[in-house]
Amino acid sequence: MALTGFKFVLRRHAGLARKHLSTKAAAAASSSSSALDNDIVYGPEHFQLKDSLRKLIEKDINPYVDEWEEAKAFPAHKVFKLLGDNGFLGVTKPKEYGGLGLDYSYAAAVGEELGYINCGAVPMAIGVQTDMATPALAKFGSDYLKREFLAPSISGDYVSCLGVSEVGSGSDVASVQTSPARKGDDLILNGGKMWTTNGTQADWMCCLANTSDGAPHRNKSLICVPMNTPGITVARKIQKIGMHSSDTAQIFFEDVRVPRSHIIGEEGQGFTYQMVQFQEERIFAAIGALVPAERMIQETIKYTRERKIFGQPVLNNQVVHFTLAELETELEMLRSAIYRTVAIYIKGNDVTRQASMCKLKAGRLLRETSDKCLQFWGGMGYTDEVLISRFHRDLRLFSIGGGADEVMLSIICKFMNTLPAPGRG
Repeated sequence: MALTGFKFVLRRHAGLARKHLSTKAAAAASSSSSALDNDIVYGPEHFQLKDSLRKLIEKDINPYVDEWEEAKAFPAHKVFKLLGDNGFLGVTKPKEYGGLGLDYSYAAAVGEELGYINCGAVPMAIGVQTDMATPALAKFGSDYLKREFLAPSISGDYVSCLGVSEVGSGSDVASVQTSPARKGDDLILNGGKMWTTNGTQADWMCCLANTSDGAPHRNKSLICVPMNTPGITVARKIQKIGMHSSDTAQIFFEDVRVPRSHIIGEEGQGFTYQMVQFQEERIFAAIGALVPAERMIQETIKYTRERKIFGQPVLNNQVVHFTLAELETELEMLRSAIYRTVAIYIKGNDVTRQASMCKLKAGRLLRETSDKCLQFWGGMGYTDEVLISRFHRDLRLFSIGGGADEVMLSIICKFMNTLPAPGRG
């Protein structure tokens, strides 16, 4: 099927897909609560979506990845426009703004398939657009903001970034210091943002800022900030040990004037909206680990089967094939947990606990898989000539970005009621 025709076909089948999913979800719900059926996640339409995206990746993205990695930049507007034209940037977004209006299982299918891109940087940049900077806007934003910022982000005409982390507040979202003064119907932003993916190319930022005094969980708002507004300075592009082709910026605001109408939803609800937005971000991160982990395992099987040492294939050593079997088992357990989380989420439930667990496990499994697989590649694994070394440096970020492992553990502890009360040690 031609890629340009996929968007129309998927729209035509969307109603059937939703009916199929809801029917199976109802059947699963009628059984015991622990017997959630993973079949409700992917059906024929999902695989059609995945197949179309895979073809696009192989034809229009992977041939250029090495060049982008060498240049430490990729053309976000060109790539996003290609994805937008084929319907991949607005799978869950409302139809009236150019999206497909499907449930999150379809976004999960897209997120999983992006793992076939031959680096971690480009999928991460795409995920910022689809699952980090736009979910709150799609759920809570005004019609004006959706037409101004969401619609062109879905079409790929705009590149977006998320402005949450700051120099002194990364994982501690409540401690952000960026604050606007008020001047008539405008906000005057001062402060800055750090670790901003897509920051040097973005057309707008979904910015978390303090808009009032008071409790840190109730004084913040999410604001759509055009990046060409006077007073915004991209201070530097941060050089990283991995994710080379993704631009990561430090950004300063100096008397940046933004209309109050650019506040997403209710003023003062930004922290809450961001917590909602984090659910999709963390599901995206977890599901984005599946294909790279599988690729590392399969590439290592192939290499160790061909490479001989002491007269036999490296794979014949029990420590090698047993280790790969353990990694494959852990991956299958992670896959089941992620699919179960998606199944719960598409039925309208909060999955903060489950998404945090999945992201924690995904980051740790990627670290273990990349390290153990690279070891079996020997000296070749320590070169830039193989995919395993790129994944080793790129995927280390999964345990840091979007909430470090320790933050995920704290969230899980809150749900377990085991986190010590503040001031009590």
